[in-house]
Amino acid sequence: MAANTFDVVVIGAGPGGYVAAIRAAQLGLSVAVVERENLGGICLNWGCIPTKAMLRSSEVFHLMHRAKEFGLSASGIGYDLDAVVKRSRGIAGQLSGGVKHLLKKNKVTVIMGDATIPAKGRVSVKTDKGSEDLSAKHIILATGARARELPGLEADGDLVWTYRHALVPPRMPKKLLVIGSGAIGIEFASFYNTLGADTTVVEVMERILPVEDAEISAFAKKQFVKQGMKIMEKATVKQLDRQKDRVTAHIETGGKVEKHDFDTVISAVGIVGNVEGLGLEALGVKIDRTHVVTDAYCRTGVEGLYAIGDIAGAPWLAHKASHEGVMVAEMIAGLHVHPVKPESIAGCTYCHPQVASVGLTEAKAREKGHDIKVGRFPFIGNGKAIALGEQEGMVKVVFDAKTGELLGAHMVGAEVTELIQGYVVGRQLETTEEDLMHTVFPHPTLSEMMHEAVLDAYGRAIHF
Repeated sequence: MAANTFDVVVIGAGPGGYVAAIRAAQLGLSVAVVERENLGGICLNWGCIPTKAMLRSSEVFHLMHRAKEFGLSASGIGYDLDAVVKRSRGIAGQLSGGVKHLLKKNKVTVIMGDATIPAKGRVSVKTDKGSEDLSAKHIILATGARARELPGLEADGDLVWTYRHALVPPRMPKKLLVIGSGAIGIEFASFYNTLGADTTVVEVMERILPVEDAEISAFAKKQFVKQGMKIMEKATVKQLDRQKDRVTAHIETGGKVEKHDFDTVISAVGIVGNVEGLGLEALGVKIDRTHVVTDAYCRTGVEGLYAIGDIAGAPWLAHKASHEGVMVAEMIAGLHVHPVKPESIAGCTYCHPQVASVGLTEAKAREKGHDIKVGRFPFIGNGKAIALGEQEGMVKVVFDAKTGELLGAHMVGAEVTELIQGYVVGRQLETTEEDLMHTVFPHPTLSEMMHEAVLDAYGRAIHF
């Protein structure tokens, strides 16, 4: 095989791309991965991981203020924002280095540069040293996505930030406006609000966390308001007037526009796929609203060209990208594969309290014509939650009344991003309410609430 000829070339080394490359290499294929910025992509460097590191700092800060409740004493509690950011960046760097090591260990060729696809089976890479031409029977697009910018609300890195600026802030905001209450917006709102910023969240939809079950959204909103956040729903930021040290936001709600002053704005109004400059249109790849159109197996319709992760559309989640990467690598290697089902992928939001869900919301289940049974269990009825001092939360499950199929599960509260996986496994194994009722959950754990919520759906809850 010629030096620049591979079985597979992967464009993008985020959680979709690097995982696809490693799995393909494990299966004996020769693999190259092209990355223009950081190994590990947005997730490891500017997304999932560094945000969790920062949120952990704010969580510990919050707990320090509650020391007295736990019979402890702490005085002179403060924080050093630069040190918080430094820890977060260090963790991102450590993991990016880990990806480099894994690629090397699996004998994947890494090429740093900008890729284009001049023709089917060809990849041209512009590197620091010039350009390199690669050929491969299979090309996997894993170029990810970036922050959507709305006209007039563009980031400048000073007064108006994207998630990137918010991860390496030039200062601590005093009066903060967060536009958008999806996972990214609400996590940054939670972080800065906990550290003392006077925080307002504006959401254009009728409720915050709009993809979540309505009951969970309402519960989370109540907690955020209790923490001092201002929440504006069914509201739109029409324009931002930028002065030297402040921004005046024109916010329309209920048909009237009000002006509010802030020193910092974080725009978190969604993402757009990185589809430009690759030569996709010329190849005949179908693009719909900045996302590559694929079938259930991530095939683009152009022979030998696949798209995985954020560039291939919702849900925009790292774990979805990774799973698709493995599926495509195995398909290329000739193994029998199953398509990734979006409705079986859990969504997790690491605000305080945490939010996690999988499957259908109660409203969606009804909309699809299911006759349903709904169960709920509150954290206040769980011994472990009370011992932890975390009694604000709930677990909600939705079952098909006829078949006992677990249609969806929705949670808000401490550590629910870890708990949700129990229901994800249950759905994967096509569990019924009977299986879950017969499962013995260890005591005392938060997971017992998952059992009790199921029992509640059938009128059998013990502790509530």
